Amino acid sequence: MNDKGSRGVALVVGAGDFLGAAIATRFAREGYHAVVTRRRGDLDGVVASITADGGAATAIHTDARDEDEVEALFARIEKEIGPVEVLVFNVGGNVRFSILETTARVYRKVWEMCAFAGFLNGREAARRMAGRGSGTILFTGATASVRGSSGFSAFAGGKHALRALAQSMSRELGPQGIHVGHVVIDGIIDTKWTRENFPDLFAARPPDGVMQPEQIAEIYWHLHCQPRAAWTFETDVRPYTEPW
Repeated sequence: MNDKGSRGVALVVGAGDFLGAAIATRFAREGYHAVVTRRRGDLDGVVASITADGGAATAIHTDARDEDEVEALFARIEKEIGPVEVLVFNVGGNVRFSILETTARVYRKVWEMCAFAGFLNGREAARRMAGRGSGTILFTGATASVRGSSGFSAFAGGKHALRALAQSMSRELGPQGIHVGHVVIDGIIDTKWTRENFPDLFAARPPDGVMQPEQIAEIYWHLHCQPRAAWTFETDVRPYTEPW
């Protein structure tokens, strides 16, 4: 990690309105140029918030599942902005279908979002970081990364595959000075979407029984800051109210 003031790019792939935005904001606060991407949807809000706080940010819409677009994304960033020193792969893909109703299209799409897109972006980041002998690659996992459950065959399949990818990359790239980590988000995050879709859960828990995006973003920052003599590959994040 470079000294503050001379840092490169922290790329957040899958920078939604909540966790992805919080992660980008956290790294920008430390002097990184935050590049936020998603396939579609508004990115102006997070960029405006970061720049208003004195940070640097760039928004780029791209399909994380498309090899040509991913290669072009990394080439553009390294040419126009700076070296990618941090990659946070934060693409979701959480859908719920009975196995009887899960179509091939749904399963394939979720796998592409969770696993294949992780491979493409992780590979492109690793190609650049390996030549520099340093870098951080962090993948966002979920409860489904370590255990399947009813209705989540597609999501669990994709997240299991992403975890395996992260493990393989960590074993290969760690000796080259690249820290690869996997963050298991085991619990509900406080967002507008979760409040609308899980009102009973919010009603049954105290205010501090649901995870806040900014609190989780702090964990990504600490993983990035770890000395190479004591790197963490995988960490579980859950509120104290979460059964597990």
